[in-house]
Amino acid sequence: MRYSLDPEILAAQTDVETYTGGGPGGQHRNKSQTAVRLHHRPSGIIVTATERRSQLANKKVAFERLHRRLVELNRPVVARVATRPTRSSKRKRLEQKSHDSRKKRDRRGFDD
Repeated sequence: MRYSLDPEILAAQTDVETYTGGGPGGQHRNKSQTAVRLHHRPSGIIVTATERRSQLANKKVAFERLHRRLVELNRPVVARVATRPTRSSKRKRLEQKSHDSRKKRDRRGFDD
C-alpha cells in the first residue's frame, strides 16, 4: 500500500480547515463555519464537504470521501497484455466499415 488507510494515521496526516459554506440552508448555515476541507499532505488530495449543517457530520463525510480516493490510489495498476484481434472481429470490423461506406455513399445522391 502506498498510503495508510488507518483512521488515526489518516487524521494525523491530514490538515482540517473549516469555513462558511454557502448556498441554501438559512441563517445557521450562512453564519457558522460548517463546511470542511481536508488536505491529505502525502498524496496532495483535497476533499471538501459542505452538504450538512453540522461541522461534525461534514467532517465525517469528508474523511469517508478521502478514504475512498486513497483506496483508488492504492489499487495496483495491472499492466495490459497486448493481444491480437481474432479473425471474426477483423471480419466484423471490415463488414461494419463497408456498411458505413455504403450508407454514406447513398447519402451523397446522384450528383457524383
